[in-house]
Amino acid sequence: MIYRETEIPGIWIVEPEMFGDARGYFMETYKEAEFERHIGKVHFVQDNESCSVQGVLRGLHYQLEPYAQSKLVRVICGKVLDIAIDIRRGSPAFGKYVAVELSGENRRQLFISKGFAHGFYVMSKTAVFTYKVDNPYAPAHERCIRFDDPAIGIDWHLVPGSSVNTSGKDMNAPLLSDAENNFIYMQR
Repeated sequence: MIYRETEIPGIWIVEPEMFGDARGYFMETYKEAEFERHIGKVHFVQDNESCSVQGVLRGLHYQLEPYAQSKLVRVICGKVLDIAIDIRRGSPAFGKYVAVELSGENRRQLFISKGFAHGFYVMSKTAVFTYKVDNPYAPAHERCIRFDDPAIGIDWHLVPGSSVNTSGKDMNAPLLSDAENNFIYMQR
């Protein structure tokens, strides 16, 4: 696998190596020792999967400490634009984001450290999205940031004139400036 840290420390693109022939393909999607060698020790405790239709936008979600989550995300089939926003107070990249296209075709994965809000927009007819987390879902600690916050200015690659299909919770989420947040940037 190839591991590349993005311009925002704490966000990594992971590209598995695929072996294919006339029968199909094989690839390793996660290998603990190799992952730790490149990114560090992360103890994943839960795997999640969602299926969404074109135009669905999920996010921008995060959980407060002590239930903050690191995530390793990927798309099994379909295509999404995946977004991770730095929400660590004091970070030189606070409020900046990384956008990566994940698809069943490119097989890229994105590792998102604790201290980031996360969301994705479905660009294909449907998309099956799966991810590992290092803390279980804790509804009382879940928070959201508004996906169209003008201070962040995310380019979601929306088709002009199209509408976003999102939940009421996501549509009514606070702006980054008003969002509850207990993450502090710690220089490496």
